[in-house]
Amino acid sequence: MKANEQDYKKYSDAIDRIQEGYDAMVELFNELENDTPFINFEPRVIDKIEIAKEKYGDNLIDEKINSVIDEVLSWLELEENEE
Repeated sequence: MKANEQDYKKYSDAIDRIQEGYDAMVELFNELENDTPFINFEPRVIDKIEIAKEKYGDNLIDEKINSVIDEVLSWLELEENEE
């Protein structure tokens, strides 16, 4: 393929931008961490949560779930000096 100086510059700039994009993607990939859930809900529970969130909204259901989990955790001895 023949190219004049202007075409050469355009291709060179395009290759540079592609390389910069590639480098950015590699950097993002290298920074990825595994997303492990705190609680592994059973599928039936997830289904119910999704239905409840649709009906009552995310915030209300998140509050309710947090309240219940907080209560359950209060039953456990989580700190060494707890009496």
